[in-house]
Amino acid sequence: MLQSLRYGLATTALLIATQGHTETPQLPPPESTSLSKLQLMQGFPPPPDKLVTQANFNRFPNGRWALHHMRELQPSRGIARDPLADVAKLKYKDRGLGDLRFDDGSGQTTTVSEWLRDTYTDAFIVLHKGRVVYESYADGMDDQDQHILWSVTKSVTGLLAADMIQRGELDPDATVAHYVPELKDSAWGDATVQQVLDMTAAVRYREDYKDFTSDVYRYAFSSGILPKPKNYQGPASLYEFLASLTEKSGEHGEQFTYQTVQSEVVAWIISKASGRDYTDLLSERIWSKLGAERDAYVLVDSHGTPLAGGGMNTTLRDLARFAEMVRHKGHYNGEQMVSKAAIEDIFKGGERSKFEGGGLDFRQGQSYHNQWYQTHNDHGALQAAGIHGQMIHIDPQAELVVVKFSSHPVASSSFTYTSTTAALDAITEALQ
Repeated sequence: MLQSLRYGLATTALLIATQGHTETPQLPPPESTSLSKLQLMQGFPPPPDKLVTQANFNRFPNGRWALHHMRELQPSRGIARDPLADVAKLKYKDRGLGDLRFDDGSGQTTTVSEWLRDTYTDAFIVLHKGRVVYESYADGMDDQDQHILWSVTKSVTGLLAADMIQRGELDPDATVAHYVPELKDSAWGDATVQQVLDMTAAVRYREDYKDFTSDVYRYAFSSGILPKPKNYQGPASLYEFLASLTEKSGEHGEQFTYQTVQSEVVAWIISKASGRDYTDLLSERIWSKLGAERDAYVLVDSHGTPLAGGGMNTTLRDLARFAEMVRHKGHYNGEQMVSKAAIEDIFKGGERSKFEGGGLDFRQGQSYHNQWYQTHNDHGALQAAGIHGQMIHIDPQAELVVVKFSSHPVASSSFTYTSTTAALDAITEALQ
């Protein structure tokens, strides 16, 4: 079993990794991995070679089914919409973007439709000036399916915390120990809330997937992302694991380092400061007001703790509604649900000098603030990103929102970042 888990995590990294990808793997043809051809989870019961479980979902091509069926593999907690509220209707104006041709950044010409296929896209939507101008679903997924966001979840968590700061419910300069006494003796104890939000809290934590002793494995086991190996003696829950990280990697506030555990601490702070479960607060302040079509949900550990660094699942259109709310600085569906000041602060971005050398070299010249990426491109576009190809792209100048769900064989966003940037640029230019 240990060998199986080691192979699974080493070949297809789990939800924490967005570090640079250095090798070029041999990828299977995307058309050969459609769900109609794979026949995963078909039959009563499915044949053993078509069975997707918690222990093997992260091995390609199992993710093509698993990433929009996560609730069937791990416990979860709902993030409720208002069942009595009307759905916020989206207006449509098809702009034929599927046939748009562009240079993918490597000297090859492709179309948007071909790029979506070649990046193993499960669902994709483009909104321009609030209208849906393009929407696409891959074989095996439809508009009512909820897809895991992976690390896009971090940006939802960060927005909730940023709003609490503007409401006066959270002090960004207070220490983590002030809100979470359980972390007093951890590496986070004397870090500030803002440092955790910006991932500049200096915590010794390794995300090396080739080393089975790396902290990322203990995170995966304690949070329930992977089943615990036989004779496992490590932390049994997410909170226990966070408290076990007691060593610093330097001085707080000096250097950005991408670590999912920082986002989990943000969510713990949110719940402690508000006295509410993270999911209930997110429902009350955002999801119940968004005019969402469906409840969202978040994966939880064995103690019911939400995985706020990568466990949220939504439909494509509902995440597009969320992104439109951010583009409109917190106002959507007839009300100001998030502080305008909170979103304006996020759009400003963080310190670019601290971002350099933080493990995301493919995002050169960018910054990270309140769990969002500021691209610092000519339009000041804001992004949220998750492994295997999850993305929110918000361009305030072009009045553009793009949301992408994928099940790419390679976890790291760096693998498709060049072609994705080229596609976004081409779409932006075409719509303007």
